[in-house]
Formats: sequence, C-alpha cells, structure tokens
Amino acid sequence: MLKALHLFVTITIFLVGLFLFCEREINPVNPNQLPNTSIANIPKSDDTLFALVTLHWDGEDYDGFISAYEYCYTSYHVLLGDSFVLDWQKTTETSVTIPFESSDLLNYQRFRVRAIDDKGEVDPEPAQIRFYTVQTIFPETVIEVPEDEQQFFIIDHVTDWWEGVPLRFMASDADGEVVEYAWRVDGAEWTWTTDTSLFLPPDNFQPLDGPHTISVISRDNTNLVDPIGDSITVILVQPSFDKDILIIDETDDSLFTGPLQAFYGRDDLVDSFYYRIFLPDGEWDFFANGMPPKTVLGQYKLVIWHADNPYSNELNVHKLPETIEDIKDYLHVGGDFIMSGWRILKSFAQADPFPKTFQAGSFIHDYLHILEADETILIPTDFVGCNPWPQVTDTMYVDSDKLSVWPYSGMLGQINIMPRRTGFTDVMYVYANLISSSYYLGRGQPVGIRYYGSVFDTIVLGFPLFFIKEDHAMIMADRMLSSLGYR
Repeated sequence: MLKALHLFVTITIFLVGLFLFCEREINPVNPNQLPNTSIANIPKSDDTLFALVTLHWDGEDYDGFISAYEYCYTSYHVLLGDSFVLDWQKTTETSVTIPFESSDLLNYQRFRVRAIDDKGEVDPEPAQIRFYTVQTIFPETVIEVPEDEQQFFIIDHVTDWWEGVPLRFMASDADGEVVEYAWRVDGAEWTWTTDTSLFLPPDNFQPLDGPHTISVISRDNTNLVDPIGDSITVILVQPSFDKDILIIDETDDSLFTGPLQAFYGRDDLVDSFYYRIFLPDGEWDFFANGMPPKTVLGQYKLVIWHADNPYSNELNVHKLPETIEDIKDYLHVGGDFIMSGWRILKSFAQADPFPKTFQAGSFIHDYLHILEADETILIPTDFVGCNPWPQVTDTMYVDSDKLSVWPYSGMLGQINIMPRRTGFTDVMYVYANLISSSYYLGRGQPVGIRYYGSVFDTIVLGFPLFFIKEDHAMIMADRMLSSLGYR
C-alpha cells in the first residue's frame, strides 16, 4: 500500500513539474517586444522634389537593440498610370540617398522603412512618407576618340608602349551629374567604369583584324542610363612585318627653286638616289598618295622618311608633323623608324625660336629622345658634311655639285643639331665644317643620333641625305641599316 502511495506521489510531482515547464515555455514571463520605426519629416509629406532624395529614420527596441533596417518604395506615374516597385532593401544605416524612379512628368512616391531587432523581429507597421518627384533627363554620351572608321594597329598583347585601342569619351546631364560610364565592343556585356579615358586591351577584339564597333553609355545620379549612347567603328590592323624596308618620299620637288632650280620637278632623281643607297622593299610617294594606310605600313619592319627640299615658312613646312600620330601608332607595335630632311626638327616647332628644349610628351622628346635642338644659319653656309662618331676623320661629304650656286657655294646651311639628348641614345654623326670657317655653332655637334628602345628603334638625321655624295651616302645607309639589324 505504501509503495503504491509513494509511486502515486512521484508521478504526480513529475506531471506537475512538466506542466509548469511547458507553461513557462508557452507563456514566457518576459515575451520579446517588437521594434518600432520613425521617419524624419524632412522632406515634408507631399513636397515636390528632384528625384535624388535623402531620407532619415530611427528605430527603437525596448528589450534589445536594432540590428538593421529595410526600406522599399513604389513610384506611381501620375500621367502614365503605371508604377515601379523597389523591393525591400536591407541596410544598417539610418540615412540613405535614393535616386527615385521618375520617368513620368510627375511621379508620386511612397517610401517605407522598418526596423529589425536583435532577435530578427520586424516592425509590423513600417514608417512611411509620401511625396512627388519631377521627371529627370537622361544623360547623353559622346565618343571623342577614336573617330569613326579610324584605323589602328593592334597586337595580341600589351607592352610598355602599346596598351590597347585608345578610347576617350564624355557625358553630360542637363539636370544632374553623371556618375558612371560603360563601354563594350561588338555588342558584348557592358563594362562599367568611372574613367573617361582608357585603353581597350586586345582580348576585347576577336578576331584582331578588321572592323569593330565600340559603344559607350553613361548613368546619372538618379540611375537614369543613356538609352542611346554613342558608337563608332574602328578598323584594326595586325601588322605582319613580313617585309623589311619602306621608303616614304615626302620631298616636295616643286620647292627646288632659285639656286636649286636644277632639281625642280625631278622627283625621279630623288627617288632613284634613295633606292640605290637603301635598296628598299617598297617605295611610297607622299605627295601623290598621301599617308600610307595601316595595311601598307604594317607590312614593313622599318620606315625611312625623308623630306629633302628647303622651306622658308609655315605654308610649305614638311608634312611629317601632321601625320605623326600614324607614325607613333606604328612605333608602338614594334616598327623601326629613320627620318631625315632639311630643317626636319624645326618643322615640329615652326613658331618657336631655336635653340628649343623639347618637353616630355612631345614626339621629339619621347620617341627620338632629343632634349634640345638648334639650327645653324643659312648664310654663311659651312656644313661640308658629317663625321661618323667617334671616327671623326672619315668625313661623309656634301655633294658640292648639287650645291654649286650661291648662297650654298658647295655647302649646306640650316642644319639641325642635337646638343642635348635623353637616355638610351648614341651619337652616329657630328657636324663637319671648314676649319677656316668663322661660324662655330655646329662644329662637332651631333647631327645624327640613334635611340635604342624596348619596343622600337629610331634614327634621326638633321640634314637632307640627298645632298650627301652618293658613295658616302651608301656608306651611311649601310651603317644605319646595320645598326638596326637590316644589313
């Protein structure tokens, strides 16, 4: 009997304890209280605003703390009659600047925000504010570089001289500001950036050769994206370099007048002279055909540019400076370059007095590595030729028969000298004049230099090679080509 009574009491105590435990779990003494949210009254309800709006809010949780917030909004297009919904966005901030969708002339915005407490509970009654926004204007984007149908060389890897196809553009926004841009090639995915000047690497162009379409768009600070953008087509040429030498003849024989009348209209004399001393694979007449297209330039490992005629003013200055971007593009991908001519360096600085210091960023400084250039006077002439450096006794003489009349008297004037150079250069030739000459500016100064580059090599002569004796010019040509690895 006592055992039965003891068992009964034990079971009763267990059941009462279980009941009290379950009751405590089902109805806890201190249940979690839900958070609440309040929103600042700036802007005021029903205000009409620009679409970029900054909103502030706060949250409270009496038995814990606020861990995050969620906000959303709906844009009702007043005139169009449809709407746009932005779903709940999570944030830990108590203030955000939002570009409200405002594609209609007038847009009614309903913004809501709710707090989330440390237990993950959400305010069941979000705070809200309503206001109007006016229509925003789409940004407009314009490509500045390249021009449509412009040609560029391309190779299959970037180097320290060739970074890719250049792209520069701009965008404007009449009622705000542009915050981001995007580009793509041939309809591929958009690449977003904050840069407006960049180079597009070669892996964006497949195949490398041929036409490719580059497009750009922009996004403003209300998230409007230019729906049209701008597009251009570029023609890309991968150089083959399967031939050695191309000579570009920029000598204007119509300017051989006065004392040099014997050469007027005798382009054949100039052409045959250069052919004999260099034995090129190809020749190009600049005045007859203009600048060679990239498809022609890209066949040759070396371009030799000569401009042997004299000139006296900016109306008949040499044309090489006008086409120098094409030459730079050629050098960037590995072509070599020899240039010579009468006042050839002066043609890059017509308005500037000599001596001139060429600054970084200029062709003369960056590609020829000339820091300073000067020019001798025309009268009296005293350039009898040039001495190979350092063998200064082996003079390469001027052809006095070509310069027998006054003011030349068998010598040349207006020679470009290069007294100061930057690194990675060697002097090849120095100025030779009559020992009895009273004019000393040029004597012993460099008139021919060679630059050793990581991608390309260049040689510049500050005088017209056509007026050097042909047998001496052959020696000079052989030395220059040997230095560049073509002989």
